[in-house]
Amino acid sequence: MAILENEIITNLKRINSENAKKAAKLEISDEELADIDKEYCSYGDKIHAENTPKVFRDCNGSFMYDSENTPFLDLEMWFASCNLGYKNKRIRDAVVNQIDTLPQISSHFQYDYKVLLSEKIAKANIKRFGEKGRVHFNVGGSQVIEDALKLVRNYTHKNRMFSFYGGFHGRTLGASCLTAGYRYRKPFGHFGEEAHFVPYPYSYRCPYGKKCDSCNYYCVQQLRREFEDNCSGIYDHSSKECAMGAFFVEPIQGSGGYIIPPKGYFKELKKVLDDFGVLLVDDEIQMGFYRTGKLWAIEHYEVKPDVITFGKSLTNGLNPLGGMWAKEELINPEIWPNGRTHSTFCNNPIGMRAGYEVMTTFEEKDFETEVANKGKYFLEGLKSLEKKHKRIGMVDGLGLALRIECVTEDGYTPDPKLLNDILAEGLKGDLIYNGKKYGLILNKGSHYNNSITLVPAVTISYAEIDMAIELIDQLFTRLS
Repeated sequence: MAILENEIITNLKRINSENAKKAAKLEISDEELADIDKEYCSYGDKIHAENTPKVFRDCNGSFMYDSENTPFLDLEMWFASCNLGYKNKRIRDAVVNQIDTLPQISSHFQYDYKVLLSEKIAKANIKRFGEKGRVHFNVGGSQVIEDALKLVRNYTHKNRMFSFYGGFHGRTLGASCLTAGYRYRKPFGHFGEEAHFVPYPYSYRCPYGKKCDSCNYYCVQQLRREFEDNCSGIYDHSSKECAMGAFFVEPIQGSGGYIIPPKGYFKELKKVLDDFGVLLVDDEIQMGFYRTGKLWAIEHYEVKPDVITFGKSLTNGLNPLGGMWAKEELINPEIWPNGRTHSTFCNNPIGMRAGYEVMTTFEEKDFETEVANKGKYFLEGLKSLEKKHKRIGMVDGLGLALRIECVTEDGYTPDPKLLNDILAEGLKGDLIYNGKKYGLILNKGSHYNNSITLVPAVTISYAEIDMAIELIDQLFTRLS
């Protein structure tokens, strides 16, 4: 406990010193920022989900700091974009070095770290899946999904895809076709390429009303029946040709509420896809880079994807960069030649250098064991809260991807109001831990808008996990 307090005190001293230096350059209050924001900023982004967005001034490790230098334990970490913690010194120093050497270069030209990062990812996948493949980069998650769609269409010559209810793959037009929520599409007219959506294996609230231990993967069998039905519209039994090019999956459903499928689900699903010639595209944009205790979350399920998309924590949040890995047969230069897809900033040196340091960091330490142990410890703490509070319906987790379902007094009915109240209460910054004031940053998701999704840095300490459990306990005690 003392170590954690000393770390926070050191951070505050550093922040006070840095803020004193910054004050001469920029002196503006939260209130002044809010006034300017209301007048000149678009409200089309996610910031304006709240009437007055919370203002933060600094960050370090697992903490954000507001204008009063109140520390907020961050269990959202920029939607899993900063798995190695804020201001990670190794990655920061590498980026500064890159800025001082080769910060900019036209994407017509080659340079070292782009090639070396591609090699690291490709070799990591040979080790995991026994498959040779290649890596293609772009500037962020949605753009990478667009590239994956192009890759699938280019290879299969089919433009129809499968996706899951509750899935989220991005907000660009193509990615929105794969994203289940109608609210993401309805302002923008007709989407002719909308995916064929199927239920995600949400065992706690099974859409088929089944029990996982006795259903024999009923949801997968329902999908197989669609292929076997001559009138289903997705498979021609005479030509043995499928209308669908690929199934875009999240190995743990992110915006859907960190839903973890049954262990054998994806193996059963892959059998169906293989039987009918459908590719498996694994979206690791939120769950990759040891979020679950594996480099890729799909590794937990013992299946080999055809394509992997990744982003967010590839650069630990220091640069918008993502990419896709695909098997050689889908992406070799004869099949996927020059110019198939491109972006001006897709090969930027700063992002590549950050990504190289992230991958190197993961190679040098046993994050698989460390994240598994921390996740188990965190989940045990959450289970103790589940026993204590009626308004927690269930908790679950894989590695450091964890969830809490908020429910009404009956112990099961989803309670989105309680969830929203808890998130807002955490941002007040008046929780007390060890005699000092703290805030708590949480995220939300789920099919019923009632789940707290916990996404701490994979570098979170055990002392910080203890703090997290205590602060979450305080929030449920206050509001329920």
